[in-house]
Amino acid sequence: MAPAAPRLVLGLLVLSLCCEACKKVIFHVPSELEADKLVGRVDLKECLQSAEFISSSDGNFKVLEDGSVYTTSALSLSAEKKTFTILLKDIQEQVEKKIHVDLVEEEKKTPNTRHARDTVLKRTKRRWGPIPSVMIENSLGPFPLQIQQVQSDTAQNYTIYYSASGPGIDQDPKGLFYIERETGNIFATRAVDREQYPSFQIICFATTPDGYSPEVPLVHTIRIEDDNDNAPYFTQDLFEFCVPENSRPGVVVGKVIAEDRDEPYTLHTTLKYRIVSQTPPITPAFSLHGDTGVISVLLPQLDRELVPSYTLLVEVRDMAGQPFGLCTTGTVVVKIEDTNDNAPTFKQLQYETRVEENRVNVEVLRVSVVDLDEPGSPGSGAVYEIIRGNDDQAFEITTDKNTNEGILCVVKGLDYETAKQRILVIGVNNEAPYLLAPHSQQLSQSTCSVTVHVLDMDEGPVFKPCLLRLDVKECEDIGTAIGRYVAEDPETGNSEGIRYRIPPGQCNWVNIDDKSGEIRTVRVLDRDIGEMRRGQCNVTVLAIDRNGKTGTGTIQVCIVPGNKNFPRITQTDYIMCRDRKPICLTAQDGDEAPYSAPFEYRINDRRLASMWKLTPHDDNSWYLSPKSDIPYGIYEIPVSVIDNGGKIGENIVRVNLCDCVTPSECDGRTRQLAGGNVTLGLWAILAMILGSLLLLLILITICGCCGAGVMHRQVTDDCANHNLIISNTEAPGEEVMDHNIIPLQNTCDQGGYGVKTGEQQTFEMVKGRGHTLESVKGGGHQTLGSVKEGGGQTMMDTCRYSYSEWHNFTHPRLGEKVHLCRQDEEQKHSEDYLLSYNYEGKGSLAGSVGCCSDQHEEEALDFLDQLEPKFRTLAETCIKR
Repeated sequence: MAPAAPRLVLGLLVLSLCCEACKKVIFHVPSELEADKLVGRVDLKECLQSAEFISSSDGNFKVLEDGSVYTTSALSLSAEKKTFTILLKDIQEQVEKKIHVDLVEEEKKTPNTRHARDTVLKRTKRRWGPIPSVMIENSLGPFPLQIQQVQSDTAQNYTIYYSASGPGIDQDPKGLFYIERETGNIFATRAVDREQYPSFQIICFATTPDGYSPEVPLVHTIRIEDDNDNAPYFTQDLFEFCVPENSRPGVVVGKVIAEDRDEPYTLHTTLKYRIVSQTPPITPAFSLHGDTGVISVLLPQLDRELVPSYTLLVEVRDMAGQPFGLCTTGTVVVKIEDTNDNAPTFKQLQYETRVEENRVNVEVLRVSVVDLDEPGSPGSGAVYEIIRGNDDQAFEITTDKNTNEGILCVVKGLDYETAKQRILVIGVNNEAPYLLAPHSQQLSQSTCSVTVHVLDMDEGPVFKPCLLRLDVKECEDIGTAIGRYVAEDPETGNSEGIRYRIPPGQCNWVNIDDKSGEIRTVRVLDRDIGEMRRGQCNVTVLAIDRNGKTGTGTIQVCIVPGNKNFPRITQTDYIMCRDRKPICLTAQDGDEAPYSAPFEYRINDRRLASMWKLTPHDDNSWYLSPKSDIPYGIYEIPVSVIDNGGKIGENIVRVNLCDCVTPSECDGRTRQLAGGNVTLGLWAILAMILGSLLLLLILITICGCCGAGVMHRQVTDDCANHNLIISNTEAPGEEVMDHNIIPLQNTCDQGGYGVKTGEQQTFEMVKGRGHTLESVKGGGHQTLGSVKEGGGQTMMDTCRYSYSEWHNFTHPRLGEKVHLCRQDEEQKHSEDYLLSYNYEGKGSLAGSVGCCSDQHEEEALDFLDQLEPKFRTLAETCIKR
């Protein structure tokens, strides 16, 4: 070390200020610190004599056991001061101490400004540091063995004492290394194992007798050079691998792994593998890659049945396999996995057994096979099948998993009368598919023959068929015969002496005749009722022979849907507005196809059919619309709906044809439809009642008026019958032969009839030949022969009378007639002589001809000269008679 002024250290100055023991230390450091830079040294023993745990609160600093503080990474003091804490712990004594460290940036001295040529170059002292030392592993000595010497340049001027710290000095109680205090020579005290200590780092200090450190502590590395003192070893004591038999060459079996604790990437750890031996000692079956340790198949044919496993002795050697390298051996067991390369074969080719007829689910025989494949594996598991002789599926064969035997069972009863013996051919295969070795022959299936003798037994009756389906039409009458179900005795082949019955607890739809087996219904089968909704019922029938043997059969009664329901229109009240949009009529039918849709619609009323029409829409619906511009009103239209089965449902569709825009505007209003089937409202009914009362009042008035006068002359009863008057006759009358009908006189020009002219009405009458009418004009007995004079001649039209004369003559007679009509045989008034009649239409042009008429024109009788052809025919008929 170069001479230097006392108390001056280049690079950093360490000041230890004793503020308070174990509390605070201040270091003056540059603003920029490099990694692994010594910051200072703290006297740890002054604070805690036995510190087992030393740590720093700041990860940028580390504290060694001697109290040296180093930076762990490059550091820049961003502030003028940085603080961290050193924690000391004594675990046994459970004592903790803290030392606070403050880092203060050094003050930079501003140099005096001088000219560049006046600048003086200063010499910087080089740092002391020997090259790293090397020590041979397992060195033989002699010990102590000098490793290196460290020496400070300041030893020329000062007395220097050397010390060191590190894992080999302080932590190891035996002291692997030590340094001479006066010379700085580092010695090893004994041989070192590289695997335990691959290298050492020793910190060397140079101090003066008074404690001053003129040098920065030196970190010296001692590397232990590896010696091939460790043999390689396998990671497992035993390697086990599996490979399928008949694997092709080159298939990887597995890999062996070995390790060496010597220094990696040297010849000491370069390993080589080889197979030393194989058991059994036959043709080598496997190869081992020398560098990777991978084992592969070498033999083209590995047969598990011949050699189930191989044992290999393998060796690993370091020094790249050179003879002087260290080596170790290991064991590898390769098991050959079974594949299905062997077919099972029957131990016997012929089997024979016996079974009673009609026995079911009984074991009749066990067959066994031999398979060379591994027992318990899919390659040896047997699967049996019946190849021939089981067309009726009466036999079944399964495998016993424990014994690998085939179990032959009867699953359907055998019939001795049908076949006395059965011959079966049984084959066998494996569960797994066959995997054959290369160039091997195809395997064939092994078979055996089984003869089953059927033993004759006394059997009960047998139904044929065992299940009988009977279709019954829906809603058939009770007691309807729907079929016959009989059983036969297998021994005799007939049904004699067999009785039938249905056990209790079944659906009671049908019963069976105990002798004939005839089946009849006991209920009306309707699919819409309770338990019959499912549409079918199974009934078990027993057949019992003379010996008490029984047989069973099943009857399946199925209800066939029928056409029992009438189709009906779901909605029958509609409102049709002035747009006359067609109405969609939709029908429903409770029956199923084919007795439901499609439906056909018809209008029954011929008159309404001329006003309304129906057009199809779909299978269930038709449109109803008017044919023409019919009047507004309420129409009740009879519509017949015919289903696909021909059943007709009658419906009344009520349509309110309303003068509206929307149906809500009608509010139930109706209009009277002339000439149609209409419904009368409340006001119309009241009008009819008032009209009837008015008509009754008129009749009473007529009767009262006609009965007020008194006839003083006797008038011939049939005088009034000599006149023809017009009435509102609307249909031809019956032909009447009466002696009171008197033919018209030839002297009269025309038959008499009345006609309404203007506002008055005149009537003319024709007198009968040889008869006179009593006039009521002058009273007394006068003839009603009105003679008109003109020019001194007597006129020939004396048969004409005025309306006043006719009225005066008929009024008292009509009163008498009405009075007599009102009395019965006991001279008592009748209460039902007045009859009311329905409305017959508008009145005729002739008007009223009753006594209450206010027509008094006397001379308007010219209409008698213009009789219509019908009246002329009537007149001619009366004259002939």
